[in-house]
Amino acid sequence: MTATPSAMHMNDLASAARKRSGSDPDKLAPQASSADAAWMVLDAANDLGDHATIEACRRVIDASLNGRLVPQSDLHLVLDYFR
Repeated sequence: MTATPSAMHMNDLASAARKRSGSDPDKLAPQASSADAAWMVLDAANDLGDHATIEACRRVIDASLNGRLVPQSDLHLVLDYFR
């Protein structure tokens, strides 16, 4: 099975985030990686004028910054945006 270019890009971003934080991948907080993905999706959604996705990204980022749980519907939208 080959990875799609967007899946490879997400893996590269996750790898870069791990290297930046110097953390063990098994100990990374799930919200930290979802916030990184949300920033990337936010940039693309802004370019496309996708207002619903922009709001979902903002909620994911806000929740991760404030230590709250990320709404599952927003999390799925962000993580599956490039599929």
